[in-house]
Amino acid sequence: MAQDQDSKTSMPENDGPGLADFLPDTSNGYIAKAGAALENPVGQADPIAVEDALKSVHDPEIPVNIFDLGLIYDVERRHNGDVYVTMSLTAPGCPVAGEMPGQVARALAAVEGVGEVSVELVWSPPWSPERMSDDARLALEF
Repeated sequence: MAQDQDSKTSMPENDGPGLADFLPDTSNGYIAKAGAALENPVGQADPIAVEDALKSVHDPEIPVNIFDLGLIYDVERRHNGDVYVTMSLTAPGCPVAGEMPGQVARALAAVEGVGEVSVELVWSPPWSPERMSDDARLALEF
């Protein structure tokens, strides 16, 4: 029995939560939703208004919007007004990983002619600075 107690005291203590405790559960994908289906859809949402809404969302640690950072991988504007977005973050350990897709979904849902919005957070392909726009490169001096 003394040996059992010795082995317990020699085990490393838990230092608290790890990075995985703060990231969204992406085992089945992570999709944020906002908005609602339109009763009388008139077609796809205006592409300029959608882009402007995406540009209104900023990474709090980088003074450039997520669109110009290259975090938006794909935007699918559907004929019923719904919008489906795939996006990534600059790093899996990004402190806003659980919040950013919801911010994007809410920004898009506020656009006239947009119905239900789904924003999927993906990690493949991984983001890299090469995805940034020329404006973002200038702002960040890349």
